Order: sequence, then C-alpha cells, then structure tokens
Amino acid sequence: MEQQDLHKRLLIALVLSILVFVGYSYIFSTPKISNNTKIEQNQTSNNQAPIINANNNAPQASPVISNESTIATIKSKKFIATIDKFGRISQFNLLEPKYKTEDGKPLALLDQKQVKPLEIRFSDTAVNDEAFKTAYSSDKTEVDVDGNAQSITLTQKLSHVTVIKTITFKPSGEYTLKVSTSIPIQYFITTGYRPVADTSNYMVVKGVLVKEADDTIKILEDGDVSSSEEFKKASIVSAFDRYYASLFFDMKNGINISVLKEGDDNPLAFVSGTQNLELGGYIGPKEYKTLNSISPALTDVIEYGWFTWLARPFFYLIQNIYDFVGNWGWAIVIFTIFIKILLFWPTYRGMLSMQKLKDLAPKMKDIKEKYAGDPAKMNMHMMELYKKHGANPFGGCLPILLQIPIFFALYRVLLNADELQGAPWILWINDLAKMDPYFVLPILMGATMWYQQKITPSNFTDPLQEKIFKFFPVLMTVFFITFPAGLVLYWLTNNILSIGQQIFVNRAYEKHKLQEIEAHHKKSK
Repeated sequence: MEQQDLHKRLLIALVLSILVFVGYSYIFSTPKISNNTKIEQNQTSNNQAPIINANNNAPQASPVISNESTIATIKSKKFIATIDKFGRISQFNLLEPKYKTEDGKPLALLDQKQVKPLEIRFSDTAVNDEAFKTAYSSDKTEVDVDGNAQSITLTQKLSHVTVIKTITFKPSGEYTLKVSTSIPIQYFITTGYRPVADTSNYMVVKGVLVKEADDTIKILEDGDVSSSEEFKKASIVSAFDRYYASLFFDMKNGINISVLKEGDDNPLAFVSGTQNLELGGYIGPKEYKTLNSISPALTDVIEYGWFTWLARPFFYLIQNIYDFVGNWGWAIVIFTIFIKILLFWPTYRGMLSMQKLKDLAPKMKDIKEKYAGDPAKMNMHMMELYKKHGANPFGGCLPILLQIPIFFALYRVLLNADELQGAPWILWINDLAKMDPYFVLPILMGATMWYQQKITPSNFTDPLQEKIFKFFPVLMTVFFITFPAGLVLYWLTNNILSIGQQIFVNRAYEKHKLQEIEAHHKKSK
C-alpha cells in the first residue's frame, strides 16, 4: 500500500464501517421472538410438564399459562405490578409520563405469552406438575408502596410440601424475595423471560446477563444460545432488553444459576434453592441512578455491547454534565466540545498534514509516474519529499483511528441510555431517544458534513474513493433521519466544531505559506 494513500484509505474505511454499522442496526434489527414456537414446545397434553433433561437437579419445563386471575396488586407512583394465582409477577406497568405508549397508556414490560418473573419450577416432575394446577393464596389483595416498603405473603399448599413466598416491594421497583418450603426440596425460581417493551428497529443486545463469581460479565443473547449453562456463586442475573430488566442479585453469598435454552435459541434464567432462599430483586428501567442507589454493582447490568469499556465512562461523564446543566441535550453538546478539545492537537496536526500533502500532490504524481516500475525507489523519493517539506503521510491517520471507537461507544450510550427517554432539548425536540419529528437535525447534519468536505483539502487519486466520499453526507442523512435525536445532535455538534477547526487550520496554513514566500523573497534579494 502506498504510504501517501494510507490516511485516505482509513477515511474510506471509517465511512464504510459507520454506514455498515448504522445501516445494519436499522435494517437488520434483532428479530421478534415467535411466541407460537415457544408455546408449542412447552405445552403438552393434559398440561404435563416434560423433563428438560435427565438430570434431577435441573428445572422442569412447564406450560406457558397466561391471563391468569390476579390475587394481589402492588401500586406506587412509578408502577403497578400484579401477582397471578401461580405466585408470579404477571404484569409490570410503568406509570411515569416518559414511559407511556403513543396512545397514553402505561407501558407494559412483560409478554403475556412468555414465562413470568418469580415462577417456581421443581426438579421432581410430579411436584412440578401439581404446582401448575394449584393456586397460591395471598395475605393481601392490594398494597401501596409510595411511602414505605410493603410486604405480601403468598402461600401454595401442595400434597407433600407447602411453599411460602414473602415479597417486600419498594417504590423504585426493587424488592426482596424470601422463599421457604416446609420440607427440603429442589426448586428453581426465574427472572422470567426478558421485558419486551422495546419495539424499535435498532440492533441492541437482548437476552440474559450474568455477573459471575470472578466479576466477569457473561451475556447470552437472544437467538444465540446453543445449550443450557450453569453458573456457580454468581452475584447478578438479569433478563433484559434495550431499556428494561428483570433481575435477581445476592452480592454477599452468591447464587447458583441455570440458563436454559428456550424456543428460538433464547435464554431463560433460573436461580436454584432447596428450602430457604433469600434474594434481592428489581424490575423496571435500567436507569443508572436507580440501580446505583440499590447497589453500585447493579450498574453492570447496563450493557453497551463491544464498546462497553469505553461507553461506560462516556455515560458517567455525560451524566455528571447533566447533573450540572440540567438538560441532556446540552449535556451531549458540552460532552462533544470536551471530546473535541481532547482530540484538538492530533486533529490539528492531521489537518496540517493534509494541507501539506495537498500542496505536494503534483510532485507526488510526478514521482509515481517516473518510478512506476520501481516501487522501492518511488517510496524512497516520496520519503525524501515528505522530509524536505515537513509533511507526515501518517498525520491524518491518528484522528481517524481515534474517532472510530469514540463514535461507536457514544452511539451505544445514546442508543441504550434510558435517561434520554422523554428528555427534551429545545423547541421541537421533546424526546432525545426518538427521531427528530421534523427532520431538522439530520438535514443540518448532512449539510454540515457536505460543507466540511468542501473546505477540507483532499488529494484522492482513486475516482471510486472520491465518489464514495462525496456521497457520504447523503447516505448518512438517509441513515440518520430516523435515528434518536440525541445521537444526531452529537454528530451535528461534532461537524460544526470540525468546520470551525478546519477554517482555523486553513487560515493558519495560508498565513504560514505567505510567511514562507516572504522569507524566500528576502533570501533571494
């Protein structure tokens, strides 16, 4: 590869990678799960519960029973939860305005045709079968947790064992769960199938997350589970989608987890117990401050994919800016300015290198033509040319390389941060997690990209590369037109700052050239 073309090739690689990344996220989103497949696999004649495998210490499968009668309701300002006759959280509705659906109804997190949180399955097939024919009773039919935490006790009396669940709910969606059985018996309790409230077409991670005993994070994604897995002494297990989660945790003693392979290769997580089990639990939005208030370790369930290592500190910084300015839109703008300042020097040097390479383009072309049959001599003369004029062929590469992880990490933050839901910015932008309703931001983004290209020096020698690069603003506008306004705001702000920096470099370089010309004239006299 010719050295003088390396930075251009990297730029084209960045352009194409962003197009592929955002395009795939939009067009090829995670497919919706087929409920029919799930039901067919779990339902059997006479509601018998088939054995998943021959291991007596494994949870049994069960019929998927939906729309069962409610025996208890838990209310707060933030949510309403219902408990059905099988002792499960049958539905969890979010009441805050930012979570309401387009028709103004509370947002329901759970799919009625999927396995519910707090469902218990037994290793013993006969006991398991009886458990799904015997209703629980509740000591309370309704509790209000607005002021203080409130407890309900659920009791199920089977032929040979009595099961008691005591659940203490808190206003945030946190709860403590105590399960006891009248005799020692192996059972498993589930977080339930992940929330299904996110209906967007973006490629986001969904499935089950486990924080293992050594604090490593293991994610089992929907559609990618090849077999059941077990985890000993883990601290957290979370069934999650883009914004919401149903999870169990025990930071002190750890929990033993079985993740089963369900229909369509999806994960379903269970925690094992024998007679007495006590867990912490939470169901609701993956909001950083809420999870952090329960336990700082729970913030690990906010997952950003491959770029989590960079996305988490980015979010933490934006969160702190927001705490100061009180608006997520301006927090994104200030964060972008901060990143631009951080990268100013390498970007400045890269822009200067591109200016010098543009001026040297005719001489570079002559060397290529003169030594076309001798690559070694061509590279030697190229390096002499760079050295003589103080040009660095790799100077434009570093800013491009730095921008790749920064863009993708921030893309994940702005796509997954629950905090942006319902967050207004200015005038017509009432929700930074949704697209700009009037397309103003994406159109301005495309226009600023075009203008930035116009004032940026280039020395493309490959016509195809040049055409791709020139068409880039149009493609990006099309892709970003339905993307969250918060993400488009970052890109637009970055473009405006880059234009200002490019104008500054262009003027500084022209001034430098004039000074060189004047110095040359003085010497020639």
